[in-house]
Amino acid sequence: MCGLATGVASVVISVFLTLGVPSTTSAKQPEAERNVIDVQVRLTWAHASPGPIDGRSGKNTRSALEAFQRMRGLPVTGKADKATIAALRKDAATPTLVDYEISAGDVNGPFVDDIPASLQDMADLTRLSYSTPLEALAEKFRMDEGLLRRLNHGKDFGRIGTVIRVANVSEGKLEAKITRLEVDKADQTVRAYDDDGSLAAVYPATIGSDDTPSPTGTFKIKTVAKNPTYVYDPKKLNFKGVDAKDKFEIAPGPNNPVGLVWIGLGDGYGIHGSPEPSRIRRQSSHGCVRLTNWDALELADAVKTGVQVTFVDGSTGASEVAGSRR
Repeated sequence: MCGLATGVASVVISVFLTLGVPSTTSAKQPEAERNVIDVQVRLTWAHASPGPIDGRSGKNTRSALEAFQRMRGLPVTGKADKATIAALRKDAATPTLVDYEISAGDVNGPFVDDIPASLQDMADLTRLSYSTPLEALAEKFRMDEGLLRRLNHGKDFGRIGTVIRVANVSEGKLEAKITRLEVDKADQTVRAYDDDGSLAAVYPATIGSDDTPSPTGTFKIKTVAKNPTYVYDPKKLNFKGVDAKDKFEIAPGPNNPVGLVWIGLGDGYGIHGSPEPSRIRRQSSHGCVRLTNWDALELADAVKTGVQVTFVDGSTGASEVAGSRR
């Protein structure tokens, strides 16, 4: 369990090249990358999250394409085929990359120069803030830091008034009322269903590990907290590398161990954010469900206490519970 909180299969590139991204993108940027970005942003608008928008056609993008295809009743191929591209580009006039002028709020912090690796050392900080303006801006626009740098070569992310190129993530607010969640441990995915049973949103996730697996069975959401304080209680937890004898707390912030959101399920388990969005699906957890901070925030706004959360094994099908609650 995570503790308590309060308060590579590639997509077919040749298909991406049919997208015709507007010429406002940099001429120096590879065409394949521009087209993958276009797909990833449009998937984000549709709430089929590809995780951090990074311009790469990897596992997260394939999974997001599969999710979008299920949402739209299309053949599920995980590829950007012609039918999928047509469905994604219904709002073709809306740009997927836009200019943004860096403001005082982006650069004034406060920032934490060095985030300790140790939980006990984190407890000495008054806030687990972003480390740099680049990190804050990348998260603000749901982007990988490397892509943000590539799109804005030589730009100073710490200077007010700098104009940078960013993903247009202002479109497509999740309006659905979510009444049921499925956590697919095999697929490393969280699926959100609305009140008529339709699949409304899908998020990539890190779900447990071999040493500390996630639970099985059905839970109900008990708490939804933004900017949570993380609580480590050695009477309930026994993480490797933590030798504390007394309970301690870690202050809120995006680099808190559970990020910007805690959706509590009871027994120390929860769905939460992550200080390392690029590692979602590429890391392990202590039994909880990790999302990017922005996906966790979107989900937190769409659920309430009492919503059912079922942990499933992908091999049994999307709606069949895998075993009993541990």
